[in-house]
Amino acid sequence: QVELVESGGGSVQAGGSLTLSCAVSDDIQSNNYMGWFRQYPGKEREGVAAISTGVGTTVYTDSVKGRFTITQDNAKNTISLQMNSLKPDDTAMYYCAAGNMGYFSRLRASAYTYWGQGTQVTVSS
Repeated sequence: QVELVESGGGSVQAGGSLTLSCAVSDDIQSNNYMGWFRQYPGKEREGVAAISTGVGTTVYTDSVKGRFTITQDNAKNTISLQMNSLKPDDTAMYYCAAGNMGYFSRLRASAYTYWGQGTQVTVSS
């Protein structure tokens, strides 16, 4: 059982930045992908960014490309999501996830096995 604990959420004005962190209880490479998802009230979770823990390749949903960056720190067993130029539409609950999956499933919530409890991000205009 892998435990994930997110931190770093909060409130920020539009144009600001936040960094989310996810602490992993196991070797970060025990799962071939880790990702960040967000969920709006009444909506399903959507993939924001994912990283291949073995080779470090990344993928982003179109709406965050150029603004968000996902990274991993193998020594600390953490992944992070640096979020810049935040917009009110980025307001959501953000979740960290881990799992083993194929290349085309990287931003699909159903492909992930382990989830954190979530951290709220609120961006005001």
